[in-house]
Amino acid sequence: MKLLIGIVNSDDANELLNEMNKASFQATKLSTSGGFLKTGNVTFLVGVEEERLDELIEIFRNCCSRRTQMVPTPPPFIGEGFLSASPVEITIGGATIFVIDMEKFIKL
Repeated sequence: MKLLIGIVNSDDANELLNEMNKASFQATKLSTSGGFLKTGNVTFLVGVEEERLDELIEIFRNCCSRRTQMVPTPPPFIGEGFLSASPVEITIGGATIFVIDMEKFIKL
């Protein structure tokens, strides 16, 4: 038995959860936030049999694609005025997945 911890962008979470449910995976969903962009993420905790681990990872891969987004940058303060700052293109989406061996899984 494995514990999959998957961190995804909030925009991908509903589709991912629907696809996991269709495939009979049960997950615990936690609202989290990223440290770099300070945007909303969702962390899923999923207990999965080792034989189905690749199937679950493929669902994450299909639902959590990387994409680019333009984000404004705050203008730096220089002396008596501000410098104009341009938006920056960043990559969002995708998934960060951790897989941990579980000694025991109990559902009460």
